[in-house]
Amino acid sequence: MAHAAALQIRHLNKHYAVENRPLQVLQNIDLSIRPGEFVSVVGSSGCGKSTLLRLIVGLEDDYQGDILVDDKRIVGTSLERGIVFQEHRLFPWLTVAQNVAISLLNADLSAADKQESVQTHIEMVGLKGFENAYPSQLSGGMSQRVAIARALVSRPQILLLDEPFGALDALTRSHLQRELQNILRQERITTIMVTHDVEEAVFLGDRIVVMEPRPGRIKRIVEVPLARPRERANPLFVAIKDDVMSDFSEVSAVPQVPSIHAGIDTWRLTW
Repeated sequence: MAHAAALQIRHLNKHYAVENRPLQVLQNIDLSIRPGEFVSVVGSSGCGKSTLLRLIVGLEDDYQGDILVDDKRIVGTSLERGIVFQEHRLFPWLTVAQNVAISLLNADLSAADKQESVQTHIEMVGLKGFENAYPSQLSGGMSQRVAIARALVSRPQILLLDEPFGALDALTRSHLQRELQNILRQERITTIMVTHDVEEAVFLGDRIVVMEPRPGRIKRIVEVPLARPRERANPLFVAIKDDVMSDFSEVSAVPQVPSIHAGIDTWRLTW
């Protein structure tokens, strides 16, 4: 079992330079995540959710404030922080097993141990028998399972999920949400997921971080005191979902002033 890390974000601010002027993307983000906790981050497009993940994974280091894993400041990318994107991003010329093994290229393991770990994680995501299949031979849901296995095979301390099921149909998405819940319950990995889907956030999260846009900042944090496995028809589940949804009803009720910069954050996040 991987070591589950604690994550601390302190006074985080991030801006981009646009036409020689600073465009604030994240403002004064403070968040502490306990080891093994699953935190869902929700917010409308442009609130900086995916920018936050990019900073945590170490893809960017130009920011103000601190991002700490077990009290150590993040410096660059690391196998200790795995990430799954909305698009599976598998290499089409590699098999399922080879795509998963990519994450272990620099791991200090013997060839036999690498092979065993790859096989274990392929089976964990329900793809036993597809080791030698290519991405073109897989459905969207199966491809995303491979991406999850690839992120988990290095036994990360923190797993980052950027709209991991957003491109899937409703039935596949619901099924993979349950599978992911079971996997993470076994692995006990600290997990941060950004999503537009409030129901998904309630189904998976221990807490929900609600963000508001321009600049992106935390509006509030909602506890989800529901035992697992969770049922979407549970009255408390529905009440929590409706409570979080009310935040976005308020946002949509406020007239938006068009701006040539309105889509800059979304463009950077989906790159």
